[in-house]
Amino acid sequence: MLTTMLCLAALQGGTPAVAHTPVPQPLPAATADTSPFRRLELPTPTELREGSGMPGPHYWQQHVDYDIQVTLDTAAQSVSGQETIHYTNHSPDTLRYLWLQLDQNIYRRDSRSSVLNAATARFAGGGFEGGYTIAAFHAVRAQPGGARGQQRMVSLPTVTNGTMLRADLDQPLPPGGDVRLHIVFSFPVPEHGSDRMGREQFPEGWLYEIAEWYPRMAVYDDVRGWNTEQYLGQGEFYLEYGDINFAVTVPRGFVVAGSGTLQNPVEVLTARQRSRLDLARLSDTTVAIITADEVGTAASRPRSPGENLTWRFAAKNVRDVAWAAAPNFIWDASGWNGILMQSFYPPAADPLWRESTKMVRHSIKHYSEKWFHYPYPTAINVNGPVGGMEYPMIVFCRQRNNRAGLYGVTTHELGHEWFPMIVGSNERLYPWMDEGFNTFINIFSTRSYFPEQTAPGGRGEADQWARFSATGRDLPMMLPADRIPGRLLGQIAYNKPATGLYLLRNAILPDTTRFDAAFREYIRRWAFKHPTPADFFRSMEDALGEDLSWFWRGWVYQNDEIDLAVDSVTVQHDSTGILNEVYLSSPGQLPMPVVLTLGYADGTSETVRLPVEVWYLGSHYEWARRSESPLTQVVIDKDDQFPDVRRENNSWQAMSPTGR
Repeated sequence: MLTTMLCLAALQGGTPAVAHTPVPQPLPAATADTSPFRRLELPTPTELREGSGMPGPHYWQQHVDYDIQVTLDTAAQSVSGQETIHYTNHSPDTLRYLWLQLDQNIYRRDSRSSVLNAATARFAGGGFEGGYTIAAFHAVRAQPGGARGQQRMVSLPTVTNGTMLRADLDQPLPPGGDVRLHIVFSFPVPEHGSDRMGREQFPEGWLYEIAEWYPRMAVYDDVRGWNTEQYLGQGEFYLEYGDINFAVTVPRGFVVAGSGTLQNPVEVLTARQRSRLDLARLSDTTVAIITADEVGTAASRPRSPGENLTWRFAAKNVRDVAWAAAPNFIWDASGWNGILMQSFYPPAADPLWRESTKMVRHSIKHYSEKWFHYPYPTAINVNGPVGGMEYPMIVFCRQRNNRAGLYGVTTHELGHEWFPMIVGSNERLYPWMDEGFNTFINIFSTRSYFPEQTAPGGRGEADQWARFSATGRDLPMMLPADRIPGRLLGQIAYNKPATGLYLLRNAILPDTTRFDAAFREYIRRWAFKHPTPADFFRSMEDALGEDLSWFWRGWVYQNDEIDLAVDSVTVQHDSTGILNEVYLSSPGQLPMPVVLTLGYADGTSETVRLPVEVWYLGSHYEWARRSESPLTQVVIDKDDQFPDVRRENNSWQAMSPTGR
């Protein structure tokens, strides 16, 4: 263009302009994007974890199988035995040492938990001193030059670091390789085991709920390598998947409930009990396996020589197992879709616990039909000293006084079969991904069992969260469990994520079916795998077709408040009619869609929904509409669906002709 202009000037006899090369001017300094709508910074997608939120084609995780044999000594109040761990290295790394979790070491006098927690705290041990005794730690190797199948034990050097143990391998473990470890261990059973295990005394003897009871492999993953966070009590667990066979030897008069399928019913059950179990598997209603009248009687135990019986269980594709044993268990059962529902409880819990098996059945059926089918052969509820704790296929629930309370703790602990037993997140780092997700699905399970209850029921309610948020005690959900003050754990790890998911499902998104489908897809993608928060965010956005960076940032990473306001309203009359202008603002840091209820002078009303994008350009927005009648009332969120911390600025009312 410049050349053409110069030639044109010469032809016209004018003096040609001098062509100047533009001098580049410095660009203004880049301004950081501080908008709440900026993209959330997440780890770069790879072929391990894709940008869609799916596990990638090269995703891997380790596999661990266990074979465990222990004896419960009711005189010494201890558990002792041995285990063989078969560890397969699916990672691309050569491992020269392994880390194991020794959770019973939380009860050592010098444990970090004993410094951080008062002896009487919920997740402490009540002053109990215990911990593991590791009598032997070996790698099982083939015998050089020996016959096929001959093995030798190679002692491995170990270093104990609180509740973690490092074992240095005698041979490097290459990618694709496997190793067998043989460990001989014992530990005394605490009476109050951090509200996760323990024992309770009855006239008939002690009732035991045994968990965190065998040395377990720590997780080695693609995100952090070895996960070696200490067990301090409040933070729970992160474990690998595999098959676990375990045998528990107990006094002959005891009955044992355990994760998995009982392998030797002929040896440990009477013919009548086996017949009743067969009937229960096909029954929609509860069948008594051991009645209250049969508890502790000779007829309730099979005839066998010796003072002890060994109960054998097999659990497939699980991250853990637990068990309970007592001489005074009442035992009920029923079935659904091939799954055996069971309840074990002492006479002290009767008659309330006669409804437990019905509650178990309802919960498992509900979660299976709504979210993801329950993959295990049994679901067990045990009444004992533990307030509420979950393990694969078995939960411990203390409640003995209140029907609603019993259902609440039962359906919550069983909900953990989905989070984190099926979807195996890191509970110690991200408690909201198991406690919060579980509390969210509990809302719908509870409504289904108590159909007269139409509200979420405390946790999940927008108004409840708004009141808490307004106190200024809110914290980011991304805090690890042990860094959340105990008094706030229920709000931050349970209530806040449940409220957020309920808010997203029922208020932010235009319909609930989209959320439900996306949440089911997340569960399906990450069943029996190890998702991170980024995997959850990406999976939900992928299935919903929404960029929710603004929501994840404000609700999960920060403690932003929601505060929507009607600043003012103007009504203008002109030749074309009436123009109503509503001036809105979002003084809170977390923007939200706006649901306006509009009232007009002629008595009509309407509801208008404005998308969250109205706040793209800032915290003020003007909404206008022409109508035949002037506005007399404007209300934001009339149905209280959003946890707005200041509802006094949510409405506007036209002054009456008298000026009032």
